[in-house]
Amino acid sequence: MTNEWDAVIIGGGVAGLSAAQMLGRSRRRTLVIDAGEPRNRFAAHMHGVLGHDGMDPRALLERGRAEARAYGVEIVEGAVARLEDAGDGVLVHRADGTIDTARAVVIAAGIRDDLPDIPGLSDAWGRAALHCPYCHGWEVAGGALGVVMTSPAGIHQAQLVRQLSDRVTVFAAGGVPMGDDAMGRLAARGVSVVAAAVVGVAPRGDRLVIATADGEERVLDAIFIAGAPVLDLAFADGFDLARADMPGAPLDVDLMGRTSHPRVFAAGNVTAPFGNVPVSMASGSMAGAGVNAVLTEEDFDRAVAERTAERNAGWEERYAAEDRFWSGRVNGSVAAVVASFEPGTALDVGSGEGGDVVWLAEQGWEATGVDVSPTAVRRATALAAERGVEARFVVGDGVGSVVGEFDLVLAGFLHSWEPDFPRIGMLRAAADRVAPGGRLLIVSHAAPPPWAREVPDHAPAMRSPAEERALLDLDPAEWEVELEEVRKRAVTAPDGSPAELDDGILLFRRR
Repeated sequence: MTNEWDAVIIGGGVAGLSAAQMLGRSRRRTLVIDAGEPRNRFAAHMHGVLGHDGMDPRALLERGRAEARAYGVEIVEGAVARLEDAGDGVLVHRADGTIDTARAVVIAAGIRDDLPDIPGLSDAWGRAALHCPYCHGWEVAGGALGVVMTSPAGIHQAQLVRQLSDRVTVFAAGGVPMGDDAMGRLAARGVSVVAAAVVGVAPRGDRLVIATADGEERVLDAIFIAGAPVLDLAFADGFDLARADMPGAPLDVDLMGRTSHPRVFAAGNVTAPFGNVPVSMASGSMAGAGVNAVLTEEDFDRAVAERTAERNAGWEERYAAEDRFWSGRVNGSVAAVVASFEPGTALDVGSGEGGDVVWLAEQGWEATGVDVSPTAVRRATALAAERGVEARFVVGDGVGSVVGEFDLVLAGFLHSWEPDFPRIGMLRAAADRVAPGGRLLIVSHAAPPPWAREVPDHAPAMRSPAEERALLDLDPAEWEVELEEVRKRAVTAPDGSPAELDDGILLFRRR
């Protein structure tokens, strides 16, 4: 069974639920898969969480689940076995065989603390054996406290604990040997140092008995000890996600939680192993917003692609509906402007049935035409063969379908009645293909033909060359305007009578 989601969040702790809340509020179809083992499950209270100080962390999760579900988020118990890249999405394989398809994934699986192998330590973990002075220090302040070093960072932890009490003992054997400077700093603040290793931890009422290898026992109110952070992310091994150079090798993410894979985000302790509840909540919130932002851009990209495909299909239908749409002759305004140019390479964007391209080839240009209509391109190719000239025609949408730079880029009558037709964007893209010293020639309808009786209300305005130049906003340090005018062109109206059209001429030369 395969389920489709906008986002799947792996992990239902505070980071995962914060991401879920943001996505749910954004009306994204969101699934949270939760293994039910948050890192702080050993603690009865959490602190340093504004507005929730002293709250049971399990109660916060229950509230968070209710809030996320109110926004349509689905939360299930389970584990993820494997992630698979599906190109435009991610396949999430659950341990029970269920497969979920997600446009994006948020990894918020948290971490586990790998504690030293000290008998009795795991039983006291989260109660009298603590890891964070900020999270638990106030409650034991003033008591007899210990710090069991497990790494060089233990010195920093000891200094923080000394702020809580003037009765602090450091058990140094589990970390690296301390130099004279560290010993001097601790001694200056009245911190005792025990060189013997801790070999056992046992409760005595509300206190702890700390046994050391020298046979001594010390009774303390609490000890602080940092476990090694372990990330269980084997399910994502196939993605080879970048890791940060920090203890535990957490996932390397940007400010919005995006990993090295474009569809995988991460939040919480998998990105910041020493982050507390507020830090994890914030990163989850940012990751949820980041996923929504990426999916929103993708939604619009897809809509534009679909709209472009519809537009292109419309042009194909228009050409295919008649045996020939245009005369096959060069446009008079194009010929008048280009006649004096030294032939080189030329590209006609929106070349139609090829009249202008074939004429350019006859003048000695190495000419290429691109058009969205396969029918128009076939007719243009046939016209070139009939005239005995070499010209290349490509089916494509704008200059993205061809490579290279050209001495002349022509955009003749690149118009549409559709209000969202991206004319200016296409003209800017055409300008990018002009070689240094080359020219961009834009020939446009400066006014409707005199025989046009009705113009759709939604039709875009037919702008003057000056208006088009202002919209293009080409850098004057790079571009010189050689022509900017409206020319009359004699034509024959559909009823056979003589008429005139207003052609806008805009000619740039790249410096």
